[in-house]
Amino acid sequence: MKKLFHKRGSLILTEKPFAWVLQSRYRSERCDKCFKTNKVLKCSNCLYVRYCNRFCQKEAWPEHQAECPKLKAVGSRTVPDAALMMARIIRKLQKGGDFEKGYYSSKYYRRFGDLMTHEDDIKKDERRMEHFQSLVVVLQSLLDETSMPSATELLQIYGKMCINSFNILDDDMNSIGTGMYLGASIMDHRCRPNAVATFDGTTIHVRLLEDYSGSEIDFDKIFISYIDLLNPAVVRKNRLRAQYYFECGCERCKDEKETMLMNSGVCPLADCDEPILLEDESVKKCPRCRTAIKQSARDKYREIIGFTKGHLEEMYSIAYLDVCQLCLKKQENILHYYNVWYLKTLDHAFESAIEMEKWEEAIGYGLQLKDGFQKYNGPFHPLYGLLLLKIGKIQLFVKQFSQALKHIHDSEKIVRVTHGEQHDLYKNRLIPLLCQAASEYEAMENK
Repeated sequence: MKKLFHKRGSLILTEKPFAWVLQSRYRSERCDKCFKTNKVLKCSNCLYVRYCNRFCQKEAWPEHQAECPKLKAVGSRTVPDAALMMARIIRKLQKGGDFEKGYYSSKYYRRFGDLMTHEDDIKKDERRMEHFQSLVVVLQSLLDETSMPSATELLQIYGKMCINSFNILDDDMNSIGTGMYLGASIMDHRCRPNAVATFDGTTIHVRLLEDYSGSEIDFDKIFISYIDLLNPAVVRKNRLRAQYYFECGCERCKDEKETMLMNSGVCPLADCDEPILLEDESVKKCPRCRTAIKQSARDKYREIIGFTKGHLEEMYSIAYLDVCQLCLKKQENILHYYNVWYLKTLDHAFESAIEMEKWEEAIGYGLQLKDGFQKYNGPFHPLYGLLLLKIGKIQLFVKQFSQALKHIHDSEKIVRVTHGEQHDLYKNRLIPLLCQAASEYEAMENK
């Protein structure tokens, strides 16, 4: 038996981005250099990018200097994020960036030229080609004519950007920007990952979700997730194929039992909680209690799934509590509690209730969401850890001290693995809450 050299939670890769861009909608509240939320001041020349202090502005100047007059000429218009990212990559390459090395181990590294372009796939992708052509038009205002690469080179750069970029996430796992990391791009996808990427500003940190045997990490055996894991296999496969041009054949995608569970309805017998794939016409009876499955139950299931999906698509960026409650009411006694569309509705309801400061309702939705979140995201996943932290924080606020202490403590076990003890989320947000919950609980017990 091999001795374990790398424990769960071990930091196996840290890297600063080769190029990055802050999402334009955060320009008024986040620094363009470090991505930190702060009082930000506009660059006095272009008035487009903003920085939190003179240090960040000075640090950004070597990259910003060439783009500054171009952004000034743009005026009040918003530059597409992808166009600004491409312009920054092109300028970096023209300043010798193609020789930059992104190390993913003590010996091995990747350069920009090592990244796959998927040029042939992109040429066949009408949606991507339309996007590319629109970016080329914008690039003409961001780059001098003499600096514009050839059409072939532009398409290759575009392909590398699309396939190898990461969504840069804040402490709440919301996407706030895009970064290209040469070393980190070596990692492949699995729907049951053994590592996770988190961010401190624009710096990426990759940590193990499982113990790893071996004296040195073999990145051919390290997998992260490229996509949302709270989706059935067919949805995950379609998204990976559309965005990354590969067919996922991991064990989870082949797990027919999980696929059934994610799409399951409830047994017609109220006392039976057996999940049933109501879409499957061959299933005539509940496998546990043998209750017959009527066609009306199948029709109702299809109706509710369509209704739910339609409303979830409409609530992509903003969740409405009343809409979520309507969906949940219709789903009652139709969708199983492990059905992903039920869980997605609960997630929207949870966040919406928090936004509206309806604390008791938020706690209820969060508690119903816990089990499914852990099952499909995994026991050590940042989203599961954050869910527990949010539930605990609300319970602390409404003076449910014993429950708050449990949830925040459970969150601490996860966040220590996914983010590490030095991350701001762990050190400055979670630990103070844990101490407060412990103190309030102790005071309550001593009354």
